[in-house]
Amino acid sequence: MGSPPMIDGAFARWLASRAGQALTDLRAELGFADAGALTSAGDKVAHDLIRTELARWRPADAVLSEEDEGSRLAWTAEVSREAMSRLTADRVWIIDPLDGTREYAEEGRADWAVHVALWSRHASTPHGLVAGAVGLPAQHRVLGTDHPPAYPPMTLAAATAGDARAVRLAVSRSRPPVFLTDLAADVGAHLVPMGSAGAKIAAVVTGEVDAYIHAGGQYEWDSAAPVAVATATGLHASRIDGSTLKYNEADPRLPDLLVCRKDLASRLLAALQRHSG
Repeated sequence: MGSPPMIDGAFARWLASRAGQALTDLRAELGFADAGALTSAGDKVAHDLIRTELARWRPADAVLSEEDEGSRLAWTAEVSREAMSRLTADRVWIIDPLDGTREYAEEGRADWAVHVALWSRHASTPHGLVAGAVGLPAQHRVLGTDHPPAYPPMTLAAATAGDARAVRLAVSRSRPPVFLTDLAADVGAHLVPMGSAGAKIAAVVTGEVDAYIHAGGQYEWDSAAPVAVATATGLHASRIDGSTLKYNEADPRLPDLLVCRKDLASRLLAALQRHSG
């Protein structure tokens, strides 16, 4: 694919595209007979590719990757010097080389992704994310902050139902929060199970669904790139209590979030207050 572009948003897109192609090629090469071997190989191939290119083209920047040793640990004096360096760095790439390993290992599924985001200490955005790209290799597309999509239209179901409450709500395919059934009934939403967090937030960005709610365990790399794209598009993104999403924290756990159309945010946050406690 030649030399990468130097502007950060385009560079994030380039990285996500390259990793996505490597993952697609690996899927075709190994097949689906051994899901564990395929996901392990996929994690390694995408992580190594992104890490190598970042070291080559952005050597002064710090990196937080899901596949780094000890990545899930909150920073303490015992954690690696590299982990400490990201907390004092001005720029940190937050990456999930393969988001949705379960779906990646299932033939025919397209709801898996590659996440590449850049956090900056000097960002003007509340969450600190200044660039990002979500690669959706099996869908043959990359969503990025360099060319953010237009603000999404309301889904067809909501637009034609004659009821402003009829919205489509993306939820985890394997770990949906237990309160979501009651919340959906409260706000008149239709639950749409999907795979990776990146695929679900991408579906909000493109207007395939109107909102995504997660609670119960994620890390910064699960949402950084999708949130960067979603907010560049003009969508609402926050914790489920309405507070700001924060990245490059000492503890990389970021267990819950809401991404939705801005016109739905207040109603969904109110419903979350009623049902998520």
